[in-house]
Formats: sequence, C-alpha cells, structure tokens
Amino acid sequence: MVVGATEADPFVIFEEGEPVAGVEVRLVEAMAADFDATIEWVTGSEEQLLSALEVGELDLVIGGLTSTNPWSANVTFTHPYLTTFTGVGVLEREQVGEDIAGIKVAAERGSNIIGLLRETDAEVVEVDDIASAEGAAAIESWLFDDLDLYDSDVRLNESDHVMAVPHGENAWLTAIERFLLAREDEIERILEEEGSP
Repeated sequence: MVVGATEADPFVIFEEGEPVAGVEVRLVEAMAADFDATIEWVTGSEEQLLSALEVGELDLVIGGLTSTNPWSANVTFTHPYLTTFTGVGVLEREQVGEDIAGIKVAAERGSNIIGLLRETDAEVVEVDDIASAEGAAAIESWLFDDLDLYDSDVRLNESDHVMAVPHGENAWLTAIERFLLAREDEIERILEEEGSP
C-alpha cells in the first residue's frame, strides 16, 4: 500500500526525512501486517499528499489530519479514530474551575495554543519550553501525565483525528475503519507512549 505521510508530532514523526514513529505510523505498520501488505512511504506537504490521493496516486494519507480539514470535499476521511483536546493543566486537582479569568496560564511561545488562550480572560505566560512552566499550563491532552498536571476540565479546543482515502474506495475505507475500531484502547496507549514533551 502506498501511504502518504506528512510530519505531525506525535502522530507522524520523521527522522532523516522518513516516517519512523508516531501514533499513525505505528497504526499503519500494524495495519500492513494485518493485511499482509508492504508499505511504500511517500512524504510531502499535506496539500501535495491530499492532491495525490484525490487523483488515486496514494492509498492512504496520514499526518494528524482532523475531521474539520477543508479537503473533506475532495477525499474521504475515516470516522474519527481518536479525539484529543487542548486544555488547561493544573498542579492541584481543584485548583481552578471552568473560569480561568485572571489566572496565569503558561503556553509555549509561537504555538497555536497561545492564540487559543488569548481568546480567554486568562493571563497568558509565554514560555520557551512547556516542561519548564510553573503552575497552570495550556497543553495538549496527552501531555497531562508527562507534566504531572491534572486536567482542570477547561477546554480550549477539541480535535477528531482521521485518516484519508480516495473517494469511492468503500471496501478499503471499511477495512481501515474496522481495524481502527478494534484498537480503540490500544490507540490511547500508543498516544500516551508517543506524545511526550
């Protein structure tokens, strides 16, 4: 199977220009083993890969795609296989309620999380490395355990993760979705392993 991959940590991690790790790389490798298939990796930008998928040059595209991706009109997305969120982690379980107005919340400088946090009334503290933040931090859901933070239940956004196949490949789509559905718990575990600061 010809699989397009674009780098998107922790879903697709590249080393020397090739996909070598990440949630979706591990899933595709397991899928290939289940289907008794070999993988031919093709790398590129999301636009390049989805354009190639649209015209049938690829069998599958991975790279942290979400269900809100505008390419949904040109290719077919699987049902979401994983839902993640960006939230606020705190040091103590009951440190904040749903309102973070006036509370200092750290976020990595230059990340989209800064913009999400600015839409709240929190006091944004920009840091170079989120692992060095002191106190509350706005982070991806898979980082709570790694950073020893509790989920405050404050959600800045939510993402439903999907993979992409060409239009009209219903049998292929069904096979992928069955594979993913049977591994729901395993996917969560892989995310915990792959998603570290």
